Amino acid sequence: MRTFFAAVAAIFLVAACAALPAGKADPRDPLERFNRSVYRFNAGADKAVFRPAASAWRAVVPRPVRTGLSNFVGNLAYPGTILNDFLQGKVAVGGRDFTRLLINSAVGFGFFDPATRAGFERHDEDFGQTLGKWGVPPGPYLMLPLLGPSTMRDAPAKLVDEYTDGRHYLQNSDLRWGLWATDRLESRASLLDADATIQRAFDPYAFVRNAWLQRREYKVKDGAVEEVPADFGEDAPPDVPPDNGGDPKGVKPP
Repeated sequence: MRTFFAAVAAIFLVAACAALPAGKADPRDPLERFNRSVYRFNAGADKAVFRPAASAWRAVVPRPVRTGLSNFVGNLAYPGTILNDFLQGKVAVGGRDFTRLLINSAVGFGFFDPATRAGFERHDEDFGQTLGKWGVPPGPYLMLPLLGPSTMRDAPAKLVDEYTDGRHYLQNSDLRWGLWATDRLESRASLLDADATIQRAFDPYAFVRNAWLQRREYKVKDGAVEEVPADFGEDAPPDVPPDNGGDPKGVKPP
């Protein structure tokens, strides 16, 4: 924790003298000077630690094992999705998600996903989406140290998500944090193929910000958004995708 707070303090010091790129500021990002400093810190940590670890994880651990562990962690977190279904007034969807949880827990033992084959598709809801559903604006864009993109609305909502995750209530701390690390490793490994696209962007920070905000709006509004070309700046190179729905993997949401 001392190391974490020292890193945050260093970010604030760097942000005080960080320069912003020329051009019109994005009104969604009034904290851009600070956010860019955090982004550089995160990028450095990713290059030194997280990307090599994720690459090794993907190379060493067989895909079926990774999929099973990912399913298990996702199954533990699924009560949060069900709760937010009901909080958003999606009673029918909440019922189906509850059935999905029961099938995957009882039949799939958490490691397998027979519910999808049975027609109970997976949903992804969190408390930030619930707040957005009921009209709470996202507020300024916020880049969190080590955790990545967020907003003033979604960042504190992560605490609620933590307490609706079954992993939080595991008594064995080694198991609890081991599952957390496994989930983060698998999440980072799934994004390795997107690294080249981000690195080719004229302004990687703006690319990540705009993609994330588009994707977040899509999720909050359940896809009911007007498709407009992504704005990555006037000087963006021609190989930057014009609009991928905010998905860093470059796949437009269904």
